[in-house]
Order: sequence, then C-alpha cells, then structure tokens
Amino acid sequence: MRTYTLLFLLLSMIASANSEKKTPSVIKEVTVYLTGAQIKRTAQVNLKPGVNEILLTNLSPNIEENSIQVSGLKNTSILSINFTIDYLEKKKDSEELIALRNQLEDLLLKKNRLENMLSGLSQEQKILDNNQRISSDNTELSLEKVKQISAYYRERSIEIQNETYTITQKINLIDDNIRDFNHQIDGLDDKTKEKRGEIKLKLDTPAMTNLVLEIRYNVSNAGWFPLYDIKSNSTESPLNIAYKANVYQQTGTDWNNVNIVLSTGDPNTNTIKPNLSTKYLNFTYGSYRSNYPTKRYSYKYNPTVRKVSGIISDQNGQPLPGVNVIEKGTSNGVISDFNGRYTLNIQTGRELSVSYVGFASQEVPIYSSLMNIKLEEDTAQLDEVVVAAYGNSISRLTGMVSGVRSARKKEKADYSQIVETKEEGVTNTRFKIKKKYSINSNADITAIEIDNFDMNADYRHYAAPELNENVFLTAKLGNWEQFNLLAGEANIYFEGSYAGKTNIDPLATTDSLTISLGIDPNIVVQREQLDDFKSTSFTGTNRIINRGYKISIKNNKQSPVLITLEDRIPMSQNKEIKLDDINTSDSKYDHKTGIMKWKLNISSNQKTEKQFSYQVKYPKYKRINL
Repeated sequence: MRTYTLLFLLLSMIASANSEKKTPSVIKEVTVYLTGAQIKRTAQVNLKPGVNEILLTNLSPNIEENSIQVSGLKNTSILSINFTIDYLEKKKDSEELIALRNQLEDLLLKKNRLENMLSGLSQEQKILDNNQRISSDNTELSLEKVKQISAYYRERSIEIQNETYTITQKINLIDDNIRDFNHQIDGLDDKTKEKRGEIKLKLDTPAMTNLVLEIRYNVSNAGWFPLYDIKSNSTESPLNIAYKANVYQQTGTDWNNVNIVLSTGDPNTNTIKPNLSTKYLNFTYGSYRSNYPTKRYSYKYNPTVRKVSGIISDQNGQPLPGVNVIEKGTSNGVISDFNGRYTLNIQTGRELSVSYVGFASQEVPIYSSLMNIKLEEDTAQLDEVVVAAYGNSISRLTGMVSGVRSARKKEKADYSQIVETKEEGVTNTRFKIKKKYSINSNADITAIEIDNFDMNADYRHYAAPELNENVFLTAKLGNWEQFNLLAGEANIYFEGSYAGKTNIDPLATTDSLTISLGIDPNIVVQREQLDDFKSTSFTGTNRIINRGYKISIKNNKQSPVLITLEDRIPMSQNKEIKLDDINTSDSKYDHKTGIMKWKLNISSNQKTEKQFSYQVKYPKYKRINL
C-alpha cells in the first residue's frame, strides 16, 4: 500500500511539473541606459479557463526581479510573478565560437604531439649517454670500434639537438597561435552562460483566450557611453562632430535583430532627495572629520579602457607628486611622479581611487584613457565645509513616473539618417534608432552613430607657460545645448591628421563649450625668470624675495593667430605673508584670483614679449610654497 502511495505522489509531482508551459519568447526592443538596459519581450500564449502557469526560459540571469512588468493581459489577472535561476540549463555557444574552440583543440593536439616527440628525443639522448658509459666501463673495444661508436653518438646527438630545436620552434609558434585564439574566444565567450534565468507567471483567466504578452524587465551588465570624433580641416572651416554611442552588453542573452533605443537616463543613480538640516558648530579635539559631500561625476564607466594616464593636480593646477592611484577593488596601483603624471594598466576595476595626504580622496569612474584629476583640500583642515549641489535625479524605470511620457516631446520625424526620433523627457533624452541591430552577449563593442553635425567655432590658441610650455589650439562652441551631448572621450582630427584625445564635459554651467584640439608646434612660448628679480634680502625679522618673469611668444605660422595668454601672481591667505610692488604689465588682472590674462594678435613670423613682477615679504624663520 505504501508503494502505491509513493508512486501516486511521484506521478502527481511529475504532472504538476509538466503543467508549467515552457513558452517561447523573443526580444523585440531594448532600451539601453548609460548603465543597465530594459528588455521588452513578447510571447504568444494560449490560456485555458482557470489558473495557468507560464514559464519563460533561456533568459538573462541578471534580471532585476522587482523591475518585471507584464502587459497585454486583457481580462486575465496575474496571481504571481517569480524569477528563478536554472543552473542546469546552459546557453549554447555561437557557431563562430564553436569553430574557434575546434581550431583551438586542433592546435592543442598538435602541440601535445610535438611535446611527445620532444620527450622521446630526450629519452633517446639519455639511452645514448647511458650506453656510452656502459660500453666504456665493461667492454674492451678496439680503436676502430671506438671510432665507429663515437661517430654514431656524435651524429645522432647532433640530429637529436637539431630535431629538438626545430620542434621547440614549432611549439613556440603554436603557443602564439593558442594565445591569439584564447584572446579571440575571451572576446566572444559569454561568462554568464553557465546559468539561465526563468520567469514563472501564474495567470487566472475566466475563459479560453489567446494573448500576446509583453514582458519588460531591467538587466545589469549592459549600457552605453558616448564617443566623439571631432574633425576640422582648418581654423577657417566649421567643426564637424560625429556623436557616437558605444553599446556593450554581457547580460547572458544575445539581442538578435532588435529595435534599439538609447536613453541618457541611468537607473542606478541614487534618486533619493537629500534633506538639508541645521548645522551646529562645536569645539573639536583633532579627531573630528566632516562628512564628505556626494560628488557628482558626469562621466560614465567605459569598459574599453585598458590603460589610463593623466596628471594629478590641486585646485590651482599645481601637479601633486606621490599621489596614490589605485584601481578600486584590486591591489593594482601606481604613484604619480614629480610632475603629477601617472600611467596605470587597467585589469578588472570600474573606478580609480585617488588619495593624497592633506587632500580629500576621490573615487572616479574609469571613463577615458586620458584622466586628469584635481584633488580638493581635506575639509577637516578648512574653516568651512563646502557642500556640493546634488544633480537632478533620474527616474528608475521609464514610464513609472506619471507625467514623464506626457511631458516628453518628439522632434522632427526624421532626426537623422540613423536616428528615427529624438524624444526629450523631463529627466532624460531618448534616441530611437532606425535600423535593427544584433548585439551578442560578449566583450565586443557596437558603435552606433547618433548624430553628425557641423558647428561654427571660434578658434583660438591658449598658453599657460607656468604649467605647460606648449600652445594649445582650442575651439569655442556656442549653442551646443541643442545637441544633448554627454560627457565623454573625443578623438581629435585636425588638418587631416590625428591630433590626439580630449574630454568633453558639456554639463558645465558656462554658456559656451571649449574643446582642446591639441598642441600647435608652430607657435613657441618660453617663460624665464628675469635676472633683476632673483634677489633675496633680509629686513629685521623678515625675508624679502623679488620675482620677475618674461614670457616670449613666437608665431612661426604663415598666418596671424589669436592667443589667450595666462599667468598668475600668488595670493596670500596669511597676514604674515605680504605681497608688494605687483606689476602686471598690460594684462587684465583679477585681484581676487591673481590670474593675469592677455589676448594677443600676433602676426606671421612675429615675436611678442610680456613681463610681470612682484615682491613677497614673510618671517625669515618660516618657509612658503613660492
């Protein structure tokens, strides 16, 4: 009787398991955010009256369960929605990946055969060596026999060494090919294929019905970042800007022939409004440390960056040596040199942690191969704490905030040759791409051009020789807000040649956007100290230092140039340090910042010189950072 009961329970469990319908579904549209993506799937289901269980299989294992939404239900109601992981079902490799793995197996087999041949030659050499010793120790041989044996040993040893060398070279060549295949496979391989996601739906319908369900959910390990190509043929022509989106995804599911929408929103941004309360002053005893404000970075993580370099400086632009730059979450780090420069090979991190004694530490997303970072003084050493303003929050899910869709407006029906529509919402901008794309879940990057436009630019040269004795060509752009640019890295092309990289940060509060187009080697600038101002004297308890500098600029171009030249007079924040005899020549001098500015128009093959000087007086038993 007990046997029949167990059998009945087992059959019941099997029947219950089979009652779940494995329903096929396809991805129709993907909204890619700066970090993360929203997937829109459709599935056709046939429902019987009563409770039906639907199982959507072979999904991404990175689904955020609380983001799942189902529509297209008509009179059907949802009893439950569950997201689970199936560790037994594996994702199938692509045909390209299978072919690469087969070729890799062939290479490994060839390498193994060659290594076996090497092992055999090594054993043969040992036998020859041992046999030679046995023959000489236990057998009396004639001279002629010794010559024959010696000749055989010599010839065979040489053959073995030659064969060993040839086989070793073949193995080294195969190792190089194996390394290349492994790199290629790593780029195509999906690290998340070892597990698959499933969504279980329990639906209740009053009558038999056919539905086309629309399932939306958010996934991680995907996103896009902007990249710009900035081209200019000359300082007389407009600036051409190609605005591209680099899309990446390692969600565990390929996006095959889907509609792509690029959104400037970021669901991972903290959307909780801060509450500012009263701040009370009190005495401290050296251990008090103010809470750092949340710093807003407009840059987003760029997964293609493999090496980062730049300059670490303070707020005044002075380079900071000995700054610790570490890839967050790893022990991989470097220290900036005397000029504040650093170079770091990136392994697996997404952020750089930058720290220096006396300055507030920063964690900066790895957004570019060129990252110049400015550190702020430690707030614990300041009299006042500066509170950074919080930026506008971004809604977590498109359409969850009522009024967003109604407030969004569509521009012209044909925004560009690639973008079908551009929709501006309250907190983000969406670009709907005309062409369907297939983006596999791997380490590859898919570039989609959002826009391509020309802008009139005010070309000027800029020089700050105290910090860098090079002259930089800049382009000042007005009315740039209309293009909805994001902060990102840009490749610069000037006069048909690649001029380097720069970074664009359009979130600044200025009315214009200034882009650096690189160094102009045809303009030479030199800053040198004047001999008449190298003196140091003492008066009573004070030390007096005189400083004077001459800046020379030579225009070696065949055309006149407009140059903005800047330098500075140091400012005193201590009443014991006094500045006198300040001579700023004909510059536009800011008494609050100490910055001097000249706007110069230098003719072809002409040279211009500017001078300035000042005197510093301070107690002779102290030192200053002059």
